[in-house]
Amino acid sequence: MKTICAFAAPLILIALPGCVAKTALDVVTLPVRAGGKVVDWTTTSQEESDRNYGKKMRKLEAREGRERRKQDKERRRQCREAGYPSDC
Repeated sequence: MKTICAFAAPLILIALPGCVAKTALDVVTLPVRAGGKVVDWTTTSQEESDRNYGKKMRKLEAREGRERRKQDKERRRQCREAGYPSDC
């Protein structure tokens, strides 16, 4: 048992500082990374702005297309009811 402890103790002492250093580094850099995330959440990038604008324009064009088709259909119905030729 003593021989196992004699071999294990130096290995633990060698491995432990690396773990402690990594943990310390993580703790120190945490506020910087958290601050970066907050900035990302609160600001809109140019790419995101462009994407949102494109989406808005596509919805607008789709709505205008539906309205135009509805008006054309209504105009054709009125022409038929008035007895005009089919190319009214």
